Amino acid sequence: MKIKLSIVMAIFSFLFGCTTTQRTFDSVSAEEFQKILSQPRVVCLDVRTPDEYNSSHIKNAININVLSEDFEQQVVSRLAKGETIAVYCRSGNRSKKACSILVKNKYKKVVELSSGINGWVDAGMETVSK
Repeated sequence: MKIKLSIVMAIFSFLFGCTTTQRTFDSVSAEEFQKILSQPRVVCLDVRTPDEYNSSHIKNAININVLSEDFEQQVVSRLAKGETIAVYCRSGNRSKKACSILVKNKYKKVVELSSGINGWVDAGMETVSK
């Protein structure tokens, strides 16, 4: 009986004692996104197409198109995992997909502009064009 109880306890401990917390990302307003961008060790990532990026983007943002087949490989090879990655797209849809990929790849901190660059512009924030 002692052996069976030990086995049951070991299985229970394994199943419920080794749970991991699922990492997520934060969705923030344009104002909060701007505050985050002003902090050290933050990379601003525009995940729109190159044409969208060239027409208007947040200053110092780098562009990696989330719709490209090699998005994940580009991100992993170009972005340091110890930095905060601040992600945006046009309206907030593609950025959520990109953030999920970043979280899956164990980036330290990931935040997204909930309303995209449209919300950024509506809030009166500056953009630049190429």
